[in-house]
Amino acid sequence: MIGIQSKWRYLFMFLGIQLVVMALLSREGYQKRVSYFIRIFRKPDTTGLSGRNHTAAGIAGGDVYANLSHLSKAHGHGDEMPYCPKTSPLIGGPIHVSFPSGLTLAEVQRKNPLVVRGGRYRPPDCEARHRTAIIIPHRHREHHLKFLLYYLHPFLQRQQLNYGIYIIHQAGNYTFNRAKLMNVGFREAMKEEDWNCLFFHDVDLIPEDDRNTYVCDSNPKHAAIAMDKFGYKLPYKMYFGGVSALTPLHYLKMNGFPNNYWGWGGEDDDIGVRVTLGGMYITRPSVKVGRYKMIKHKLDKGNDVNPKRFNMLAKTRQTWKSDGMNTAEYETISRQYMPLYTNITVNIGTEAGLHPPPPPPAKAAVKAPAQVPAKGPAKPPAKLKEGHAEKKSTLKDH
Repeated sequence: MIGIQSKWRYLFMFLGIQLVVMALLSREGYQKRVSYFIRIFRKPDTTGLSGRNHTAAGIAGGDVYANLSHLSKAHGHGDEMPYCPKTSPLIGGPIHVSFPSGLTLAEVQRKNPLVVRGGRYRPPDCEARHRTAIIIPHRHREHHLKFLLYYLHPFLQRQQLNYGIYIIHQAGNYTFNRAKLMNVGFREAMKEEDWNCLFFHDVDLIPEDDRNTYVCDSNPKHAAIAMDKFGYKLPYKMYFGGVSALTPLHYLKMNGFPNNYWGWGGEDDDIGVRVTLGGMYITRPSVKVGRYKMIKHKLDKGNDVNPKRFNMLAKTRQTWKSDGMNTAEYETISRQYMPLYTNITVNIGTEAGLHPPPPPPAKAAVKAPAQVPAKGPAKPPAKLKEGHAEKKSTLKDH
């Protein structure tokens, strides 16, 4: 009898402990642990029919290439091509981003067989509703570029966009000028196609959620609202850096970007002010969707902090109509249509201008009269006679 009572006692204790644990796990703050236990006992979905990344709470995301394997060149682009759905069925949500060693551009090219010369793509089985150009200011960042291309190409394909990627490479070793390179990118991209949206994209930022669609809004859009370096939060209200999107009309209203910010810092805030001065406002995706991971790096050589940035920002209201798209001068050195992007190398000059005037010739120096060097130490003067001394003294007095 005693043994049976002991068994019941232990059973009730065990059930009580289970109820306490379940109550704790069900509280807000323990939801990730609940998801963890559920995933242990849930069988993985291997059917692949939905075409989505099955990501539970707390998981970084899925493979960005997961939904693209069935795409092929079977369909041609003709008059009968239907428009793509308003919301792409290939979008999967959060993306797992890592930076494996040994990645090469050849590997990126192999994984993107539908990307054609110049980094151009359009959906093979429907007519894209949006035409987006990606403008990337660049110099000495080849290591970062290959990671961005690895993720960005499939990211855009999942959104069923007609897109092109333009690398705007600053020639020479003079101080880097990101904003002026973006002005160049706008002009050069619009020469090739009537793009209806342009994304100005830093080379070291990788998007982490393909629900952050690379299409323009009715107002300028700041896409990189939540970067890992800022704790996935917007650092301040008027921040407009990292990744931003403008239509050609937006760009014209704000007179493009400033040309005079040489070095790091200031130009993003200037552009944000220009949005307001152009009669527009900044739109953003949600913090959960507009997430980006930054490739860690040190400040580039030739891109030192701009010490004039605060004084320049204070004058944006006076300078925005005279410093921008209408005054951007540059020379195109080369245009190369690479397998994964179009590379445009340009000379954007220096702070003194595109072709600063040569310095004035130095004036010829006036020659001084030649001096005969002494052959030896000077001899002390002989003692003057008293008459001579008086005569000399008399001359001095007169």
